[in-house]
Amino acid sequence: MKILSKEEEEAHYNEVLKGGVIGGTLGLAVGMGGVLAASRRYPAFRNLTLPFRTFLVTSTGTFCAIVNADRYSVKYQRSRDPMSTYQDSSKRAMELARENESTYQRFLDWGRENRYSIVFTSWLASMGIALALVGRAPMSATQKLVQARVYAQGLTLAVLVITAAFEVNDAKKGNGRWETVMVVDPNDPEHKHMIEKRIHKEEYEGQDLWMDMVEAEERRLAERAKQKKEEAEAAAADKATEEPNDESAKKQASKAVEKATPNTAAQKA
Repeated sequence: MKILSKEEEEAHYNEVLKGGVIGGTLGLAVGMGGVLAASRRYPAFRNLTLPFRTFLVTSTGTFCAIVNADRYSVKYQRSRDPMSTYQDSSKRAMELARENESTYQRFLDWGRENRYSIVFTSWLASMGIALALVGRAPMSATQKLVQARVYAQGLTLAVLVITAAFEVNDAKKGNGRWETVMVVDPNDPEHKHMIEKRIHKEEYEGQDLWMDMVEAEERRLAERAKQKKEEAEAAAADKATEEPNDESAKKQASKAVEKATPNTAAQKA
């Protein structure tokens, strides 16, 4: 946990206050516009009491102020956190692979990843379109709702069939938590050679962070071992260089002793 300084706390407070003021102002404007429009459009809304309509306006402004202040707070925290812009190796490989894909392939990948959101959104959209189509038909409200549900269920069923086709295709290709993609060879200076790389698809952001930490620690240990080996080899080379010098010095000393020995004997005689 990082302890904020006084200056950082003040800067964070100013950002939150700024976001709250902007969101509150926009919320009040939207709430006021909605209440005025509803008052002119619907007679039942005009029968509401003034305090209740005031509450609708102020509650809209309060909600927008809280949401926008929280967004500014999160934005400030991310700007101060270096981990917010960090990308692990899996994410970098995925982005590099997507850069090399065509627009059509990107569209298919997006649809595959958001298939269930598309199903739900298509159901809502089909319900709205169906209600608009049958809205002018001479039927009761219940009949219109049933008819709209029939249209919406038909479209949703078609989307579900397409989603099932995606699922079967993924099962055949073996796409899942691990995926093999083509990426540019990082050792190629021209960045033209493509290689296969097996990457892990994260279920949440930062899931593979521990892999990068282990890999970085292994590289650090390997570099340290390499440095120690080079130092040992250098020390051995220096020692090997010094040993011949020591032997030559010993030989020179022995020769000097031999030369001095006859002179000493002659002096004694």
